Amino acid sequence: MPDSDPLPTGPPAPAGPNAGNNPTEKKAARKRWALAVAAVAVVAVLVLAFQLFRPDAAAQVVEQPTQSSTPTPTPSETLPPAPAVSYYEQAGPPAGSPLEPVAPLNVKVSGELEGSSLPRGLTGISLEATDLGDEDLSSSNPTMVKLLNELDQPVLRFGGNAVDRRFFWTSSNEPVPGYPSSAAQPARAVGPADLSRLKTLLDATGARVSLTVDLGHYDPARAADMMKHATAIFGDQLLSVTIGNEPNGFVYNGVRPSGYSLEKYLEELKVYARAIYEVAPTVPIAGPGAYDQKWWQPFIDADIPQKKILTFHNYPLYSCDGSDPKGSPTMANLMSQLMHDRAADYQSAALKAGTDAGLETWLPETGIAACPGSNETSKTHASALWTVDYALNAAQLGITQVGFHSSMLTCKGGPPLSVICSAGAYPQGNGVMSGRAAFFGMSMIAGLGEGKFLKVDGKGGGLAFSYALQNPDGSTSVVIVNENNPETAAQMEATITLPGRPLTGTMSQMTGPSYAAQDSTMIDGALTEPKPVAERLTAPGFGYGDTTQKIKLTAGTVTVLNYTY
Repeated sequence: MPDSDPLPTGPPAPAGPNAGNNPTEKKAARKRWALAVAAVAVVAVLVLAFQLFRPDAAAQVVEQPTQSSTPTPTPSETLPPAPAVSYYEQAGPPAGSPLEPVAPLNVKVSGELEGSSLPRGLTGISLEATDLGDEDLSSSNPTMVKLLNELDQPVLRFGGNAVDRRFFWTSSNEPVPGYPSSAAQPARAVGPADLSRLKTLLDATGARVSLTVDLGHYDPARAADMMKHATAIFGDQLLSVTIGNEPNGFVYNGVRPSGYSLEKYLEELKVYARAIYEVAPTVPIAGPGAYDQKWWQPFIDADIPQKKILTFHNYPLYSCDGSDPKGSPTMANLMSQLMHDRAADYQSAALKAGTDAGLETWLPETGIAACPGSNETSKTHASALWTVDYALNAAQLGITQVGFHSSMLTCKGGPPLSVICSAGAYPQGNGVMSGRAAFFGMSMIAGLGEGKFLKVDGKGGGLAFSYALQNPDGSTSVVIVNENNPETAAQMEATITLPGRPLTGTMSQMTGPSYAAQDSTMIDGALTEPKPVAERLTAPGFGYGDTTQKIKLTAGTVTVLNYTY
């Protein structure tokens, strides 16, 4: 056939009625069919060769389906090139110190979740109820706005001893009754205007509020009136109401006569709760806000509406007179394994009681020591180290709010326990607020953001505690609280095993020169909050793509390492 004829695409068609019956005809047909098939094959080979040697052949081949058995590239081949980085310069041990070696720390971070989360605004500030009348709690106070922003939507809890002694709610401008009062501890009338002023601060910072009503002066109608106005003013910013502060101590501190009992408290609790429910039916009731474990279960069993939260108070160093040497507010007690273990045991007991009853568990009032005045632990860098470990351990267990008790009084002369204080002359100051050492610990926690706790196996490291979080973006944060003495302990070699191969590893660190140092705690070398993760420098010794990371950590520090994969 002519070369211009099209190639056959199938067997030749029969030529007529008898076509195919002649042997010669059959043989010729078979020959024509073989030639046609061969021609198709030649063209196919030519087309394939053309495709393979086209300039865009690689893209074309990738698009074709294949059953190739070529092995998958090894993990090292899948990593992008390591970027150029700047390394974090960690503060070293003090020059000339007699450095004692610290056992290496090994931290294995599992990919398995612990079952608890770090909520936003975990660490809040507990204040006296009378502080509701303080005009510095306003959006017009830039220093207060700055502090609350550094804590990332904290809870402001109002209660303390003042609520049952010196606090008077009135929505009709009544005068303050003859409650005990002094310049440092004034009796105050608080009304709707004060709540409205506080709301401006909440709106400016994203903070939320938890209130306590006066049970020391029995008046359920007045308490209900307060909650009616609070609900209208705060709305969803109001998280809870507690009826009385530490009612287990009413008899011992003279708030109620000697005949006051747990049974009497439960009777009054029911009347208050029902009165509040009638005017503010959506407000969760929290309680008992006691420091005596025997009061937890009776509150849990009480038949009251809107019972949602079990609250307990805890000051781990409680022996102010020294009758219990291990409970005295000393530096040796504060920086010890016993301090960590005893706090964890108490937190676990409260959490179990709450969880078994289907209640959320809060620790709305806490601090290192319940003792008034200064002691070895007051205002120190050691308090900042303790704050981080104490609060993270509580959150890892499942406690969702931790409030560190504070005041609005001056830094000089005011309560040493307070995590914030005012500049100016004692007692009320000028309203220029700043954070003490423990506040920097709270700020480190706030810098972690939200996350889910990962299971961690930590061994060695002397007095060191480790935590890990799976962050919403898939990264991992590892927190190492190194409570070894910064004046005497050498840097600690930490080996961290990660659940993945990190592409980046950044670092932020809280430091201080000694346990006892005051006004010397810093974060990343400055008196400020941690830098955002995206702006942090790379941890020294970071191994690109290595599941095992090694780093030397200075004693007396809290280090946050963030790894992306």
